[in-house]
Amino acid sequence: MKKIKILIPVFNDWKSLFKLLENISNEVSNLDAEFSAIIVNDASTEPRPEINLNSNNIESIQVINMKENRGHARCIAAGLKFIFENKEFDYVIPMDGDGEDRPEEIKQFIDNLEYHPDKVIVGERIKRSENIIFKFCYGVHKLLTLTFTGQSIKFGNYTCLPKSIVKKMINEKATWSSFSGSLAKVEKDRALVPSERGSRYFDPSKMSFINLVKHSLSIIAVFKINVLIRSILFLLIYLFLISQNISLITLIPIPLIIVMIAAVFSTSNRENITEFNKSLINISNIKSLK
Repeated sequence: MKKIKILIPVFNDWKSLFKLLENISNEVSNLDAEFSAIIVNDASTEPRPEINLNSNNIESIQVINMKENRGHARCIAAGLKFIFENKEFDYVIPMDGDGEDRPEEIKQFIDNLEYHPDKVIVGERIKRSENIIFKFCYGVHKLLTLTFTGQSIKFGNYTCLPKSIVKKMINEKATWSSFSGSLAKVEKDRALVPSERGSRYFDPSKMSFINLVKHSLSIIAVFKINVLIRSILFLLIYLFLISQNISLITLIPIPLIIVMIAAVFSTSNRENITEFNKSLINISNIKSLK
C-alpha cells in the first residue's frame, strides 16, 4: 500500500487546519493508500487548542513546532526535508491549511498515480475563488512569468511528489524561496490534473497585492538568467524600434525593465542552500496528535 504524507504549513489558523484534517479524513476513506499528516507550525502566536479530531482515516498526525517564523514557502521546504530524512513514504502532497486546496481533489492525484507512478502530478489551476481585481493581478503575474522566464507555471503547492522528486527538491536552493518555481526548474516532465481554487474556511485571504508581488518575484527569480537574457534582447529590439522616435514617453519601459531585473536578482538572494540545509535546527519540538 502506498504511503502518502500530507504536508500542511500553519500559522495561527488552527480552526481551518482542524476542519481541513477532518475533511481530508472523509475524502480518503475509500482510497487505497495510507495517509499521514505532517503539520509545520510556523511559530504561531496563538496556542493550539485541544480538540477531539474526527480523523479515523488518517494514520498519524504530527505537529512540528518551529522556534522562529520563516514564512509559508520555507515551512514547506523544511517540511519536505524533515519528511525525506525521517519518514518512510512514497509520495508527499503539500497543501495549504485554509481550505483553498480542496481535499476532494486528493482522489485525482491518487487515481493518476496508476498511470504516472513516477511523475510529479500538479494541480493546474482552472478556476480561482478570489475577487476580479486579484484574478486580474494574478493573470498579469502569470503573463510576466511566461514572458520573462519562458515558464508557464499554473500550479502552486498542491501537488503529489514522488520520493525521487522530493530528493531533487531538497537539494535545490530555490526550494527555500519558491516551491512552484523550484519544482518547475528541477522537473520538466509533469502530469497535470485540473484543480479549482477553493474558498477559505474562515476569515478572508491574507494574500495582499504586496504579497502577490513578492510571490511573483520569488518564482521569476528562480530563472533569473533567463530573465536577464530576455530583458537584454527586449531592450535591444525596443531601442532599435524607437530609434527614430525617442522621447521621454518612449523611454519609460527601459527604467521599468531595469528596476524589474534589479528586483529579481535581489529576490534571488533568498535562495540559500546553507540556510535550507540547517532548516531543521529551527524545530522546537514535535507533538503527535494521533
